[in-house]
Amino acid sequence: MAKTLTEYVCQSCGHRAPKWLGKCPECEGWNTLAEEKVKATRSSRKADNGAIDGKAVQPVTSVEALTQNRLVTGIGEFDRTLGGGLVEGSLVLIGGDPGIGKSTLLLQSMGEMAKSGAKVLYVSGEESPAQIKLRADRLGALSDNLLVCSEICIEDVLRVVDQVQPDALVLDSIQTFFTADLQSAPGSIGQVREVAFKIFQDVKKRAMPALLIGHITKDGAIAGPKSLEHIVDTVIYFEGEKGHSYRILRAIKNRFGSTPEIGVFEMLPKGLVGVENPSDIFLSERPADSPGSIIVSSMEGSRPLLVEVQALVTSSSSIGMPRRMSAGFDHNRTSLLVAIMEKRLGLNLQGEDIFINIAGGLKISEPAVDMGVAAAIAGSFRNRSVDPHTVMIGEVGLTGEVRSVMQLEARLAEAERLGFKKCVVPHSIKEDRLINKSSSLRLVPVKTLSDAFDTVF
Repeated sequence: MAKTLTEYVCQSCGHRAPKWLGKCPECEGWNTLAEEKVKATRSSRKADNGAIDGKAVQPVTSVEALTQNRLVTGIGEFDRTLGGGLVEGSLVLIGGDPGIGKSTLLLQSMGEMAKSGAKVLYVSGEESPAQIKLRADRLGALSDNLLVCSEICIEDVLRVVDQVQPDALVLDSIQTFFTADLQSAPGSIGQVREVAFKIFQDVKKRAMPALLIGHITKDGAIAGPKSLEHIVDTVIYFEGEKGHSYRILRAIKNRFGSTPEIGVFEMLPKGLVGVENPSDIFLSERPADSPGSIIVSSMEGSRPLLVEVQALVTSSSSIGMPRRMSAGFDHNRTSLLVAIMEKRLGLNLQGEDIFINIAGGLKISEPAVDMGVAAAIAGSFRNRSVDPHTVMIGEVGLTGEVRSVMQLEARLAEAERLGFKKCVVPHSIKEDRLINKSSSLRLVPVKTLSDAFDTVF
């Protein structure tokens, strides 16, 4: 009989300890260690005292390349994020806050695949088959090829997979499943890892794609996605603010496609609808001639997006502690830009409350929007507006210089398509190469942040 061992595993970072500790020595979280009982099994493998079989080692040039056969889901924005569809034998993790739309997206996409002739098995540990049918009916995803099952034991799920032989598998959600090899509760970090590993082994053997849904809080405290990112082939996060109808599907890891590719969706009563031209949506409600409003260009994977940066600068009501708040933009980057403008441009922002917002609920992290964010802050501070047909693209260095950015040609093409007339860009660009003679977009190269402000204000 197998001996049962007891370990204490941190539910935040996965650190294992032989005894309970109040504070995790790895992530320094308090009261995060939970008891898990593991059945110790004796390995049947015996070491051969000889060397590795020579047939296992071969030059990389002689290895037969694999063909990436993809299953198209039928949801264009989802396929874009995946790199063109689901690769056979791949394991995909869809993470995000509860209620963001993960189950809706997968049920819609699997329904479209089933309508095209693929056999799909949708296994839910949270809903009964009757509940799944109600949701599938609302989303228009009913099909005889869409098979549903309500089960939480992963060994039973794999037996069902063996009987059905589906073309694709969905587990909703990974935190609800358990394996009989562990005695810990479903959702614990040990159970999540072991269940994912069993699925990983099965899909590789069958050359069948599998999609895992994982719930996660904003700080990543729930065991699941953060502990599985190294096991799966593709990691996709569903982002969105509760007050906005738009959702961003962002790939942060993809062994079979580019990162960070994004897909944009709008949540409607009939489900998620892909947005083919997100720049039009993000700019549709921007105010005209409003101080603190600037249009910037951000590259999300292979897609350029034009978004509105809004800034509000007002006299601080608190003594010695002005507020710095950012929605959709890195807070530390905001503080850095404020420090540059104070030091290099002489703007007295020390006692001002500064608020930054990326319109539409989008989150931007690349430095190419630095110049636009700085101009939005300066515009609100000086109460001066910028021509609404102007786009600003450029990274700002610590000395106040404007640096070049990647994929500038694609950004400018998107600005021209949307009808913008002027674009403030780094001085190092090659204008003849970027813009054809018939273009209506005028480029204004600048060397410093001061030059940029003189151009737009």
